[in-house]
Amino acid sequence: MMKLWLAASAALIGTAAVAQMSVPAALTVGSMSRASPVLKAERSHENFEPALLFPDQAKAAKAKLDALAKKKGRRPNILILVVDDLGYGDVGAYGGGEALGAPTPHIDRLAREGLKLTSTYAQPSCTPTRAALNTGRLPVRTGLLSPVLLNDKADISGEILSAKLLTQAGYVTALSGKWHLGEKEGSRPWQVGFDEFLGFLGVANAYQEEHPSASDVANDPELLAQLRSMPASRDLWRATKAGGGKSLGQINWNNDRDLDQKFADFSEDFIRRSVKAGKPFMLSHNFSKVHYFNNPSKPYVGLSATKDVFRDSVIEVDDIVGRLTKTLEDLGVADNTLVFFTSDNGPEEDSYPESGVTPFRGAKGTTLEGGVRVPGLFWWPGMIKPGRVSDGLFDMMDMFNTTLSIAGVDAAAAIPKDRYIDGIDQTSFLLADNGQSAREAVYYYNTDQMAGVRWRYYKMALSEIQVGTGSVRDMGGLDNAQFVSPINGYMYNLYLDPKERKSVLIEKAWAPSYALGPLLAVHGGTLAKYPPKARVKFR
Repeated sequence: MMKLWLAASAALIGTAAVAQMSVPAALTVGSMSRASPVLKAERSHENFEPALLFPDQAKAAKAKLDALAKKKGRRPNILILVVDDLGYGDVGAYGGGEALGAPTPHIDRLAREGLKLTSTYAQPSCTPTRAALNTGRLPVRTGLLSPVLLNDKADISGEILSAKLLTQAGYVTALSGKWHLGEKEGSRPWQVGFDEFLGFLGVANAYQEEHPSASDVANDPELLAQLRSMPASRDLWRATKAGGGKSLGQINWNNDRDLDQKFADFSEDFIRRSVKAGKPFMLSHNFSKVHYFNNPSKPYVGLSATKDVFRDSVIEVDDIVGRLTKTLEDLGVADNTLVFFTSDNGPEEDSYPESGVTPFRGAKGTTLEGGVRVPGLFWWPGMIKPGRVSDGLFDMMDMFNTTLSIAGVDAAAAIPKDRYIDGIDQTSFLLADNGQSAREAVYYYNTDQMAGVRWRYYKMALSEIQVGTGSVRDMGGLDNAQFVSPINGYMYNLYLDPKERKSVLIEKAWAPSYALGPLLAVHGGTLAKYPPKARVKFR
């Protein structure tokens, strides 16, 4: 077994071939081909991730899109709803909602009338996920490995965002709310593809130290004044691609409670203006909530059964989802709009008890399922069969390819051949009545650490971030964490063991030999052929 992981390690770091590999002989280091009887994905273009092919469902999805285009006479709209730090188990559709004192009827409606995915994957933290969603690329390829902190010089200007390609295709695009992909000139939303922006550029903690719950700072006027003088963006920005950006003032404890309502006002207005202009739109609506410290808008204070700020904020988020979907319906464009609802990572347990919940082990900051498996709901009346539930793999990066496909953009032609796209076009998966996922594998990264791979319901963990020692391993977070790298790795059956408690590496030795190992070797080949911006660490 050790030989397998030595081979995979060599593949990932691009070194010379390791003798006597226990993976199939055809999988030499750096190879982008695969020779395994259980792997079926095919590569359509050399710089695109291999995908499973389902010709019948692709045909069915195309027929739906063609019929819609004939009926509507314009391309579909796209609305992406990203909540900050929402846990897998926080909304009713995934076991939470009213059971946790915070009903989520509007979000639950998306599941009831659309497609509910149970294996949607984000990155372990916010910036990497948002970069992946917008670029279709892993964080090691974009260099955006971890949350952008105060005055961080993160740079996404060299990447190609879906907003840019959609704008070139005739769409109007906007981003509302949290950006978190860089504050520097050249990396702001209106500078990398979005036509309009209302929101904040940095991390919420830049303006939240004055919250009463942060009493060590809020009650120290001298320290608070010093922190406020630090060169970090605390501004609420309004910007257009044509006119540039303008600060609408500083965000503080007194006004941040209403941020999400301001973002909702902007998003609703953008939708209305786009529809009136007869333009297809792509809107990325990014909530400030439920990232701690939560400060619900006054009408929502004490509205949850638990009377706590987190659950009150969940209800506020749900109401905004309902408001935006109702706007689509009132304007008569719901049947021409793909809506995707998700979270940027698992719950932030560093802030417990002001945090979400997950049925899985781990939380934000880990590659345990609790850190990266998030809600994934697709709603498109008349296009997506109501009430579907699927455990097919879906990675946040797939939204890049999927939105471009739905918009009629040829991603392969638009993307330079010098960069690798990790996303997969999942259009047929979403639209075919019994569609299957085109994704064969999900790769886990924590910053620049290659942490593992999932194939079907088997997960190989090459390393894990864990908290505590011994049996105290359940909670996750960005603080107090440590890497654990077992000699042979851990392998879990996620159906039988969703909390990743018992490794089945030895008893299921065929899985690493014929699926997980070859997948890692092929993935390593893409890193060798298309060197990422970050040096990948393996074990």
